Amino acid sequence: MSSIFIFPGQGSQTVGMGKELFDNHTAARAVFDEVDDALNQKLSKIIFEGPMEELTMTANVQPAIFTVSAAMLAVYAHENMDKGIIEPKYVAGHSLGEYSALYYAGAMTLADTAKLLRLRGDSMQRAVPVGTGAMAVVMGLSIDVLAAVCKDAESQIPGVCDIANDNAPGQIVISGSNTTILRAMELAKDAGAKRAMLLPLSVPPHSRLMAPVADDMREALSKIDMKSPSVPLISNKTCAPMTDVNEIKEALVYQITHGVRWRETVLALPALGITETVEIGPGSILTGLTDRIVPEMTARKLEI
Repeated sequence: MSSIFIFPGQGSQTVGMGKELFDNHTAARAVFDEVDDALNQKLSKIIFEGPMEELTMTANVQPAIFTVSAAMLAVYAHENMDKGIIEPKYVAGHSLGEYSALYYAGAMTLADTAKLLRLRGDSMQRAVPVGTGAMAVVMGLSIDVLAAVCKDAESQIPGVCDIANDNAPGQIVISGSNTTILRAMELAKDAGAKRAMLLPLSVPPHSRLMAPVADDMREALSKIDMKSPSVPLISNKTCAPMTDVNEIKEALVYQITHGVRWRETVLALPALGITETVEIGPGSILTGLTDRIVPEMTARKLEI
């Protein structure tokens, strides 16, 4: 099979994720220890013991999910050293998962990736005062209809309402100003949405409200010695392969204020010769989305 490695984003976290790997594999312990040192914080303790409220803080959860993905990769590589490992044709990631994908492809070091994600999370938390931003998932509407709903909501309740994640047919996330998002949820139900539900996030990622974060990330990425990835990244920005370092850095900045085009990314895979997605990280959200978007494609978690 021709494979792509895919890496999850925020929302896949659970307290205790990666603990079994840490307890049983030296390769995993080395990853957790290096991230703790890089961040000058016992992030591993928060990952393993919680509480959930602390783990889900934006500044913690982003490097945490990456760390578990990196630990899984380290164990997989070590355990299969003599057996041969899967060599993906491409990599992709959902939002922060792009950073995990680029780490796998050798574009960034473990420490640099963890530090970038800590900065990304800190900056997101600073950009929008708690309680003024919101994110909601809307089920059962097309992206065109929901985009029109967002415009209507903004005209009625001044603020921001953007498409944040186009996850799968009929599953779209909107992000922006609290009161505008609440109005959009009402309008979405009027337009025929099966469900509209607020998500437990303290920041509204992938919206125009994140403009200060984009500036911070542009500056931080300019200081990183990024290498061309060993396998192309299918970008959230273009849904097409990228290997140029400058283009990748710009795409990482772009994704801060623009939506994740995950449905389109997965739809593009068969034309690239991909027959299998392999999810690496906590949870199996992306595996489920692949099944919904392209049912004929094999979708599975990495076997360790």
